[in-house]
Amino acid sequence: MVRLSGPDSMAIAEQLTGPLPAQRSFGLRRFRSATGEVIDEGLVLCFAGPASFTGEDVVELQAHGSPVVLEMLLSACVAAGARRATPGEFSQRAFLNDRMDLAQAEAVADLIAAASEKAARAARRSLEGEFSGRVNALSEALTSLRVWIEAALDFPDEDVDFLADGEVLGQVQALRERLAALLTAARSGRLLNDGIRVAIIGPPNAGKSSLLNALSRRDSAIVTATPGTTRDVLRETVSIAGLSVTLADTAGLRETRDLIEAEGVRRAHLEMKAADLIFWVVDDSQAHPTPPPGLPEGVPLLRIHNKIDLTDGPARCQDRSVWLSASSGEGLDLLEALVLNELGVDDQAGGEFSARQRHVERLDEALRLIDQGLEELTATGSGELLADDLRHAAEALGEITGAVTADELLGRIFASFCIGK
Repeated sequence: MVRLSGPDSMAIAEQLTGPLPAQRSFGLRRFRSATGEVIDEGLVLCFAGPASFTGEDVVELQAHGSPVVLEMLLSACVAAGARRATPGEFSQRAFLNDRMDLAQAEAVADLIAAASEKAARAARRSLEGEFSGRVNALSEALTSLRVWIEAALDFPDEDVDFLADGEVLGQVQALRERLAALLTAARSGRLLNDGIRVAIIGPPNAGKSSLLNALSRRDSAIVTATPGTTRDVLRETVSIAGLSVTLADTAGLRETRDLIEAEGVRRAHLEMKAADLIFWVVDDSQAHPTPPPGLPEGVPLLRIHNKIDLTDGPARCQDRSVWLSASSGEGLDLLEALVLNELGVDDQAGGEFSARQRHVERLDEALRLIDQGLEELTATGSGELLADDLRHAAEALGEITGAVTADELLGRIFASFCIGK
């Protein structure tokens, strides 16, 4: 399909097809070049702005799927006065013409790039406005409270100390709880969108490579009884309960004079820093070492007791620990359920909406500002400082939907889209 958008799109399409069909009705037409040569025969569909995807006049030329035919059709459009779209330009025009907000526009790209059913459903919910609606509601609530505080400061009621009566404090705390819940959901949405990175670490011969093979259901990693077999990071992307998960099998963590093995240990530490989750694998039949010092802060760690087939122990899950056998597969289902629970991704709902790292950062910034305002209000009773923090928090939320944005940000976002979107 070739899509034309803009004030001249219908006039350009008419040069190729002759008279256009009625709006929102398909018409069978021959597509001709500037010299009158028939390029192909296909369907034409017209949308008059603003009731179109981009908010402008739009014409879709649906030809046969040959890349050569499509390139000839594109060339004919350019010869008639069109130009080739830049990446993401159609979605960008839809945003600029108020057909969707920025988070919804990003959801278009997320839906196209979805690597799992859960990610596709979450992106669809964002495209339909689930995420944006919650962000906008919070932004409006923050703004309303700020306006009320500023009005009370400008026109004080001598009989009521609105900062001392606890009403403002209660409203801010309620908004903080709503924002914290949205941030948690956005983090889960970001994992659905980007996929989950898991670093498998542990001492030599704990069964890390066997666990990778068991979860990927193929012999990706070499498994031997010789310590130090794994030297480099080996990655496999698997599906766990419908989630795209990239597993990284790393070298056994130990002190070594072998330069190659030492490099593998160094890379294992780098992998941990980039991970969303860490599997600390130990041999259940041996003494259980503690995780090494210097683990990255903020990355949750699950302790995996492997080789229960050697200890005759049952597969079980307790807190952040799971007992399993990578060789027999017993207990792998418990590990998968623990991963979903740890990352806050509900197995039934599959995530509320998709989100991106920049969304998480803006929500995190808004939460920090509200916490700062609460601290200032409690310590000094300053309504002015609280109102200013609420204003900046609302601006941070506005950057998510594009209510507050910069051309540079738009350029970076839409440049990541594919041609035609």
